[in-house]
Amino acid sequence: MSQPLVEVRHLKQYFPVKAGFAKTIPLKAVDDVSFTVNEGETLGLVGESGCGKTTVGRTILRLYEPTDGEVLFKGEPITGKNITAMRKQMQMVFQDPYSSLDPRMTVEDIIGEPLDVHRLCRSRKERRDKILELMSFVGLNAEHARRYAHEFSGGQRQRIGIARALAVDPKFIVCDEPVSALDVSIQAQVINMFEELQEKLGVAYLFIAHDLLVVHHISKRIAVMYLGRIVELADSDELNENPIHPYTESLLSAVPIPDPDVTRSRQRILLEGDVPSPLHMPTGCAFRTRCRYATEKCAAECPALKDRGDGHFVACWNK
Repeated sequence: MSQPLVEVRHLKQYFPVKAGFAKTIPLKAVDDVSFTVNEGETLGLVGESGCGKTTVGRTILRLYEPTDGEVLFKGEPITGKNITAMRKQMQMVFQDPYSSLDPRMTVEDIIGEPLDVHRLCRSRKERRDKILELMSFVGLNAEHARRYAHEFSGGQRQRIGIARALAVDPKFIVCDEPVSALDVSIQAQVINMFEELQEKLGVAYLFIAHDLLVVHHISKRIAVMYLGRIVELADSDELNENPIHPYTESLLSAVPIPDPDVTRSRQRILLEGDVPSPLHMPTGCAFRTRCRYATEKCAAECPALKDRGDGHFVACWNK
């Protein structure tokens, strides 16, 4: 079996939070997360708001310094010493297409900044030609180069962000909810563009999103997160047809299906109770306080992510 492009091993990201005078407690945003992404593959990462999806993506790229664990790119650990070279291979498309773009810079300067940082162009003409090529690649016109971010629609801003990420010819891109702030019609255009870019360039994605329909459409495999941990990981079709973890079952039961007969016959699985605070996590399995299958064993010990066959990984004692 070939070596994965990106390998995340037991990644942890804790943030210190003040709890009284001269006392801090750890907020466990990401707690022992492991997965791989292969070349040219899209791995979807889904879960509720606050479960740690974005923190995983930012920690992989060292925008946050990890508390523990390691990230390997083509088998080589990412450290402070090689981070500049690694960032040429690993890029990010941010969730908000407006706040992630410098309002004082033109589109040409925004897309050209990675080229300048990594010194990829030998002349101004080469730089200009490369920028116009990238703009054309993501569906922007040449006359847009002199404009500023506030002069564009949300979909166009996201295209600028994608062009900036592609400027250094990366092999891996973290897509942090890249379509959540866009209208539905624009979402479809951007999703199709991601797929076309993957076919042409062979780039791999970690695609973070809430919308399970979008994730199922674009992803080869899907990982489901709950309170900083991955609770299920499987092939996209397998996960949708045969969810095992109770949390995944609940998420999929809420996905709207455009068929009235199917919708009427489906059973909606409602979760009881509130999401526990990551500052005061329950003992054992974090999901047990909302799980209908919870037992004493769930309170005593946290289940590990284990393969149930054919690469379908689940962290649950009772399923």
